[in-house]
Amino acid sequence: MISTPNATGIAVVVVALAAVYYSKAVSPRSFWKFLRQKAALVAGRGLPDFAQLTGFPHPKPVHGFDIAHARPRPYRPFRWEYHQNMSLKKLEPDYWLELESTYRDRIVQRRQIYAFHGKRVIDELPGSEAASKELVEMVIQYLCLRYPKQFEFDEWTLTFHNHILGTTANIPTVHPLVFLLENVPEDFLITQEDPDTGLYTLRAAVSTSAVGWNIGQKIGKPLHDIHGPVPDYKEKLAFSMDRQVMYFSKMPCNKPIQRGSWGLEIGQPLYLQTDEPEWSHRQHQNPDLPLSDIHMRVDWQTLRRLPKSRAIVFNFKALFTPVTDFRNEPFIPKLLLKVLLEGKKAIMEYKGTWFVEHKVIPALREWAKEQEDKGWVPKDWQEKTLNEDPFYPGWEKHYPI
Repeated sequence: MISTPNATGIAVVVVALAAVYYSKAVSPRSFWKFLRQKAALVAGRGLPDFAQLTGFPHPKPVHGFDIAHARPRPYRPFRWEYHQNMSLKKLEPDYWLELESTYRDRIVQRRQIYAFHGKRVIDELPGSEAASKELVEMVIQYLCLRYPKQFEFDEWTLTFHNHILGTTANIPTVHPLVFLLENVPEDFLITQEDPDTGLYTLRAAVSTSAVGWNIGQKIGKPLHDIHGPVPDYKEKLAFSMDRQVMYFSKMPCNKPIQRGSWGLEIGQPLYLQTDEPEWSHRQHQNPDLPLSDIHMRVDWQTLRRLPKSRAIVFNFKALFTPVTDFRNEPFIPKLLLKVLLEGKKAIMEYKGTWFVEHKVIPALREWAKEQEDKGWVPKDWQEKTLNEDPFYPGWEKHYPI
């Protein structure tokens, strides 16, 4: 007698064979991949369909994607008037995890940072394991759907193939946070509800992009303690305890959000702690500093709920842009100049841009006038948040997707 699972498996085989027979478009490789996926599902080994579980669409595949020349979209999250607020936007399904040309170097760098800093970079608390595992499953599904030539997952053997790095990972044998470290150039912070307070606390994380803080300082803390030093946090950003509990407890799976923060840096410091020698550079202005050494750093962040564990995940990537690029980006020099010159003192001190302002401000003045003379920006334009925020007018010509 054929058991129900076996009968289902046979039905799947028949359907697959019929598909091959009636459709010349199905290649033998696709046919076998299809069979393995369906067999894995029958055996209870496949990935869940996260679009179905969350109500949030899968990404569209990128065909012809070349990691060596891929560029991230030009995030320029400058706003005026410049207040300290979350500035939340809806997440676009195609841009949860955005890969670009620094991928290989960043993965090497992340591994080196972890080897040196250990639990300052990766840590977890008991009870977070299921959420970490679920997050990895969601990440794997996303990567394979968005970048099908770069990543594959064998749902029968549970083996992940990274064709960019030429590596494989057997998922049941790899720690979820280590997998994220070694395959995704983003940081992930997993928060879970405290049953006693209803507040969401940091329970597990991998973070190699922290500047001035680290996971060892934040693990186990609720969100309002994690964000404590931010100017105006208590006045404008922090929910009251009751409102915070209500917001996060009701946050749906189908409405992930995104936002960005920015700063100015010398070079491209991915991970920097206050006890490292490089931190002292922020305490003075170097008159010989080349403008070409100054970069804008954007931490583009997303926030979403996992459907099974109900954990809320923050993830963010650090992107660096030479400030000299702003010369060819309409409105950006004048807008950033306004923020640097007239932004609220407490906020600008928190951002810590002073150590490069002596070089950046004169350049922005020059470029703003140059753009007005070229007719790129009307001379009577009053600084305001751009309609294209977080981008700028005409950015698609510079960053074709």
